[in-house]
Amino acid sequence: MKTRITLGIIVIMFVISIPVAAGGEGEIQKYFNEAVVKVKATENAAVKREILNESFEKMFKAINKIQSLGLVSLEESKGIDLFKTSLREKQDELKGINGFERVQDSQLNDFSNYVVQDMEQAFITISLVSALLIIIILILIL
Repeated sequence: MKTRITLGIIVIMFVISIPVAAGGEGEIQKYFNEAVVKVKATENAAVKREILNESFEKMFKAINKIQSLGLVSLEESKGIDLFKTSLREKQDELKGINGFERVQDSQLNDFSNYVVQDMEQAFITISLVSALLIIIILILIL
């Protein structure tokens, strides 16, 4: 089963790698930008929080899947862990847990913009191959 999944991911990676290769960082930024658009489109703070939290959870799911399949090197995995830590901190801040003050309802739009900008910075720790794999998994999840 693991071999089938790995082979399927490799095939999919080759099929869509050309348009994705141009994106790497841009695709993950695009993923979070779509969440920002949804957040700004609603007035309900609880819905805004749900949109952001769901975006974080999908990204964690994609990252964890890549790491569990063993498709990245130990060095790449360390970079992914740094990226994941940054994501977790943003999610903790959104929820107001683990020593973070909860983002105020009135600040959720600004917070969503901040997440996109910060992810651009944190993304530097991930190799292009890892980024492509994350994007592929996100496409499969969505």
